[in-house]
Amino acid sequence: MLRDEVEKALKIVQGGGIILYPTDTIWGIGCDASNTEAVKKIFALKQRDEAKSMIILLDTENKLESYIQEVPGIAYDLIEFAENPLTLVMPGAKNISPALIAADGSVGVRVGKHPFCQQLIQRLRKPLVSTSANISGQPSPQNFSEVSDEIINGVDYVVDVDQHDLSQKKPSTIMRLEPSGKFEFIRR
Repeated sequence: MLRDEVEKALKIVQGGGIILYPTDTIWGIGCDASNTEAVKKIFALKQRDEAKSMIILLDTENKLESYIQEVPGIAYDLIEFAENPLTLVMPGAKNISPALIAADGSVGVRVGKHPFCQQLIQRLRKPLVSTSANISGQPSPQNFSEVSDEIINGVDYVVDVDQHDLSQKKPSTIMRLEPSGKFEFIRR
């Protein structure tokens, strides 16, 4: 049951662990976005350069201002009207682990629409890290069946939701958004 899985994942994340979980895009590896030690575990598992940032998931756009110093008004319209899941990379990141903030002070933020993500983030009361469930340089898994054993065995908990969903998922669209409202696509 979804509630039971949220409860199990919450305990792991609150304890500094990392989870493998379904999102509204591809399967992700996540942790408490304010816990630097947990963030470093994800970098190590992914064998990823720490200069490459990971995104944070929120359960509602109302929380953007808690993690971004100056949210341009257009951000809310972009999130509301985006046809596909949208990650906004914005400067002025705050209240998260410094390990998640890029050299230019930015962080990628997405409002997760998956019920599991929304409930876990609501219960955690903090953003959740989200990064594709693969070793750096390898293809992103389109569904759970494509997640490697190395990743499955490397996390503290594998969420038992949507594991049998074999539909092909895509990563989110990524846009860089400046405080002025100027934006550019990084990945469509």
